[in-house]
Amino acid sequence: MKLRKLTLALATALGSSLSSAAFALDLYVDTKTEQIYAKPAPGRVHIGSFVREEDAPAKTAGKTSKTAEAPMESSDGRIAEGAAEKTDPAELMAARRDIEMKAKMREARLVSDMASLEERVKQTEKTRMKYGPGLHFESADGNFTAEVDGRLQADSQYNITNDVLPPAPNDRPYELNSGANIRRARLGVEGTMFKKWDYKFEFDFSRGNGSVTSGITDAFIRYNFDSPLSVKVGSFKEPFSLEEATSNRFLTFIERNMAVNTFLDNPNVYKTGIGVNYAVPRWQTGISFQTEPVGSWSSASTSVNPNGNNSRNNGSGDTSWEGVGRISGRPWMESETKFWHVGASAAYTRVNTQYEGDGDFANGGMSFASFPGANVDRTNVLNTGNLSFGNKNDLNSRRVESYTRWGTETALVYGPFSAQGEYLQTHINGHGYSGESLFGFYGYLSYFLTGESRVYHVKNGAWNRIKPFQNFQLAGPGWGAWEIAAGYDYMNMNDGAIRGGKANLIKFGLNWYPHSNIRVMTNYVHVLDINTAGVVDRRSAGFNNANLDMWLTRFQVDF
Repeated sequence: MKLRKLTLALATALGSSLSSAAFALDLYVDTKTEQIYAKPAPGRVHIGSFVREEDAPAKTAGKTSKTAEAPMESSDGRIAEGAAEKTDPAELMAARRDIEMKAKMREARLVSDMASLEERVKQTEKTRMKYGPGLHFESADGNFTAEVDGRLQADSQYNITNDVLPPAPNDRPYELNSGANIRRARLGVEGTMFKKWDYKFEFDFSRGNGSVTSGITDAFIRYNFDSPLSVKVGSFKEPFSLEEATSNRFLTFIERNMAVNTFLDNPNVYKTGIGVNYAVPRWQTGISFQTEPVGSWSSASTSVNPNGNNSRNNGSGDTSWEGVGRISGRPWMESETKFWHVGASAAYTRVNTQYEGDGDFANGGMSFASFPGANVDRTNVLNTGNLSFGNKNDLNSRRVESYTRWGTETALVYGPFSAQGEYLQTHINGHGYSGESLFGFYGYLSYFLTGESRVYHVKNGAWNRIKPFQNFQLAGPGWGAWEIAAGYDYMNMNDGAIRGGKANLIKFGLNWYPHSNIRVMTNYVHVLDINTAGVVDRRSAGFNNANLDMWLTRFQVDF
């Protein structure tokens, strides 16, 4: 803009002065506005005199005014010199108009160049990504965001007491193994598009069962109609249970409780479909219509075992379509650190079972299995075996056709103290069954020694990230956040025609949060009783009346 004003002022000054002083022109610049004038005034500095060549002093004298003549080397300057040679008023007016036209043309070019430059700057800003807190990127207009996230959970398990039955002649030892592994290693990206859309994709490099060692967890796109209401399509968790809705990054104990693992995690909680969520600060609800994927895809679709993770390719059975719903809320809420949470979940799932041409069982069906709190050797100590077996024409055969799940949940947060409990039950429906029920429940208490409180995730109706009051500093006053916990866990899979065993245990935990994204956990698990008498699976039967004590650890980093 300064260049534009300078050009206009010069052109105006030249034009106005030529009519009255064709043979000499004095120019002055304002020291504040940097505008050029033909008359002196306070705050203006004389920058030089412009004269006709024939009226100029000798060449040697011209050296003293070289700086003043330099501006006349431009095209407009040469016109001004030519105008100084003219004495006819008509010719002077023509020269003046020529100068004004040239000035306007240059101003137009300058305006065009400035507009083009501004447009380029705008385009650059729209596509420029900025680095925010964490691995967060955002376009300047806010229409696009992306966050790279990940987690690493390195676990260990040491079996203090490991007294089980001796193996059968052709079986391997039944004892649990001590060791270490990478429980989860996930990498993903999530973000928003055009303010209303958001997305998430996550891959777990250690997830799987059977022969599958990795798999997709979340892979969905969601549209947010307004702040509370949203709809998503893709692969995502079933909306069921408080502990399941809580990310494994924010669990109080290293492993989820037996009932949650048995009815949700082990049968694969990540399924493909459509879901609707409505959430406000005091309550939330989510419903979904989901199914297993078709074909080889991830650990969610392997026909190695019948725990709901079966591919439907080539006539393989699996858990089919299902409807799931959960509602939760905080009926009493004094603040974000003092409230009471309650909730309920329900689900209905169809099961596919495939038979050969002669009626013999081929594949599919469904089984439920559980392990008692272990994080490295997660052997199925409790196991119903496949609930579909035998020739379909045999009166003694059985076939699971569907199962119904429901659960209730509650939690209390009162400053650094919290309590949580759930009851989950599954009803089995099908040929040879008469509504058998498998059930389990748990409860635990936790307390932050450093004064923090559990953080509530409104949209999920679950727990969120703990932020220490003071991060750990080796040479400073901060020690991070420290939490202690104690819990009880019970699981019963014996009812009617089903013999899967039952078990109960107690556990204690100590958690250290040096920073909000780093966590060190240690658990002691003592199994009170295991009853696997009558269980078909021989290894599970080998744990009948076993004495088990385990020391578990986890080092976790997530971002």
